[in-house]
Amino acid sequence: MSQPARHTVIDQWTGRHATALQAALRMSQDEMAALIGVAKRTIAAWHERADVRIRPELQRALDTAYERAPETVKVRFARQLRADDRADIDAAPSGVTLTVAIAVVTNDTDVLLVCRREDDPSGITWQFPAGIVKPGASSRTVAIRETLAETGIHCSVVRELGSRIHPVTGVFAEYLLCVYLAGQVENRDTAENLDAIWIPRQRVTDFIPPERIYPPALQALTASNEEP
Repeated sequence: MSQPARHTVIDQWTGRHATALQAALRMSQDEMAALIGVAKRTIAAWHERADVRIRPELQRALDTAYERAPETVKVRFARQLRADDRADIDAAPSGVTLTVAIAVVTNDTDVLLVCRREDDPSGITWQFPAGIVKPGASSRTVAIRETLAETGIHCSVVRELGSRIHPVTGVFAEYLLCVYLAGQVENRDTAENLDAIWIPRQRVTDFIPPERIYPPALQALTASNEEP
């Protein structure tokens, strides 16, 4: 593939995102302040107010700090945001319907799947990379970030395939067709997944029962000569 690598895109930096980047960089508050050119008290304020929206000039500084970071930092950043999402979901009141972004990632011939480490009561084992979409977040951003965090694969969203209430899990699922950009597939979330692999598109129903695959996603994968 000749396309350039892309990484997690933050549409709006908040205190939570900036704190996650600091953790991924393994920097102290003093070091983070020096990196982006602010006072230490600004960094401390971001720790105290995770939901604060950072002003535009600092948005640009954080964009630059992220883009210049090594690949390992980008992966840690994605994982940190993911862990934060899960902690918030665990603390949410029961009965709240979750929104999940599901990334149907393809290359010329294959589709990307992950396998959960433990048998799931819902019966799902193999699945597409997916992540929780918190209020105000973009399903496109989550799809890209979760794919990187779980598999080490960089992808780009081509189009939205649609949404539904998942028939097994009951979450509100948003499906996005994505195309491979760069990276070697590996299982980067060993706490949850046993494996991450590419499989031929036409074999997807060997791994996921066809009745559980969202029909537009299955059509995108099995239609002859489909260009993503």
